[in-house]
Amino acid sequence: MNRSPEQSAALYWPVQVNRNNGLVGLFAVVLLFVIAYGVLFPGLFTLSGFAKFTQSWFPLALVAMAQALMMLTGGINLAIGATVSLGAVIAATTMSGPLGVAGGGAAVALAGLAIGAATGLIVVKLRLPAIVVTLAGSFIVSGAALLILPRPGGAVPDWLSNLLAGNTPTAFVILVLVALLWKLYMATPVGLSLYAAGDNPVGAYRSGVPVDAARIAAYAISGLLSTGAGLFVAAQTGSGDPVIGTAFTLNSIAAAVLGGIGFLGGQGTMRGALAGSLLLSLMISVMFFLGFTPVAQYVAQGLIIIGAVALPQLRRLKR
Repeated sequence: MNRSPEQSAALYWPVQVNRNNGLVGLFAVVLLFVIAYGVLFPGLFTLSGFAKFTQSWFPLALVAMAQALMMLTGGINLAIGATVSLGAVIAATTMSGPLGVAGGGAAVALAGLAIGAATGLIVVKLRLPAIVVTLAGSFIVSGAALLILPRPGGAVPDWLSNLLAGNTPTAFVILVLVALLWKLYMATPVGLSLYAAGDNPVGAYRSGVPVDAARIAAYAISGLLSTGAGLFVAAQTGSGDPVIGTAFTLNSIAAAVLGGIGFLGGQGTMRGALAGSLLLSLMISVMFFLGFTPVAQYVAQGLIIIGAVALPQLRRLKR
């Protein structure tokens, strides 16, 4: 039965509110950390302070989205950190050369898409576990990054560094655009198939859902987001480093888990992953201002992540 636009709108908003039910607590915690960070660092609410904070959050937000895509399909990507490093060294070795910023940016994007698509094809067509394929891929991609740039070096044009990592919130604007593109992607047939491919791939396949295409596309987009994060990190530092993305693998998983993304596939939302990445970034900043040692920061992060995973399970047990 065809519904009128008014009826569709009436159904849309209740569905969206229902999907956010599990995120209300997360949003409240994020708000508390924003207030705490604002108290510790009043400059946050200036244009420059907001720009600097969003720049520190931006690459983590991208890799959280990249990891969330994998987890929504029922997999996990252990090559994200290596792919970030590869994006950084490609940007640093091409953008100041004959290819220029446009050519270097295209090389970064193509590398991410190619790595992601190749990984997706291996996982989907050969029916191999994603965790094994991406672990092996992390060694291959790390080796490629070291071959391109054996030690930190290269350069990103100053004007690009100032544009992306200067005193204007360019990173925040780009993140908003990425979120809007995600909403558009989710309106396509392949995007709509993403949750079905992760939640019940066999049932979805029998129903005519393009499961394989949805999973391969998710891997490709994940690779693109990861190399994009590497490009931004290179712009922040002004050069490339073949191991700079190492920490992003575990942080991407932590951010996705904090955002309510399930390991079994088809569970969670991208807005949750973004909120989780924001919370993790705020946690790190607040602990830094409170004088936590690096070891204490890692312990606190681990305890908070365990708590975030355990709380939903405790609620189910009480029911």
